[in-house]
Amino acid sequence: MDHQQALELLPAYLDRELSLSEARELERHLDSCEACRQAYALQCDASSQLRQAELRIDAPAALLQRIEAALPRHTAPQLALGERFKRWLSRRSSNWTALGAMAMSLAVLSVSVNLYRQAPSPEQGLTQELVDDHVRSLQSNHLFDVISTDKHTVKPWFNGKLDFAPPVIDLAQQGYPLVGGRLDFLNGRAVAVMVYRYKLHPINLYVWPGNEAGPTPSIVEQRGYHLAHWSRAGMTYWAITDAGPQELNGFITDLLAQIAS
Repeated sequence: MDHQQALELLPAYLDRELSLSEARELERHLDSCEACRQAYALQCDASSQLRQAELRIDAPAALLQRIEAALPRHTAPQLALGERFKRWLSRRSSNWTALGAMAMSLAVLSVSVNLYRQAPSPEQGLTQELVDDHVRSLQSNHLFDVISTDKHTVKPWFNGKLDFAPPVIDLAQQGYPLVGGRLDFLNGRAVAVMVYRYKLHPINLYVWPGNEAGPTPSIVEQRGYHLAHWSRAGMTYWAITDAGPQELNGFITDLLAQIAS
């Protein structure tokens, strides 16, 4: 479930109108989405205020006199002034209640739309996830599940651990030696990570099936790290390193040349 679907279902969820499966799916999204949780909290607060609001007031005597004068005279014998006023005020209160609810709903909707617009796009979210995973692999000293410079050792290690066979390429002669690989969980699925080095700079190369990106790599910077992503031959690639953009571009150029050969 994405942000737009979640925002559209929030009012029905608040009124307990969703099916059990829809409610559970929305709750899973709320557990992982701060923007949608804020929108839900605003709608809960608005609903609570509308239920607790005291909309009835005591009318001044002068107002009662003006109302009495404005009421049709033929109704006077049948209804006492107090009863006639209560009916009139009830109609007016209902109108104001509806207007108040509409105004509050519009305000909540406006805030929800702004929160949705501020939420990161899927690609931005994946970029942040990649950087977090890269940093975590360095901090926890978990760059490798298998340590080897031999692609014939690294590639077979993935057999039976993934539902695809990742391409493993040796770039030692180009200055980017393979040093190992690992399994990781990213973008909602298990992925292969091949680890290379440029001098003292580790390069994590994430691979999984798909064509989410174009064939031409684009390099971006995020929190001091350089990332690039592209798709080739049914595989999606993401590379990340603390080396410079020129070094990362050289790694990608050499990697693509080997993939194409």
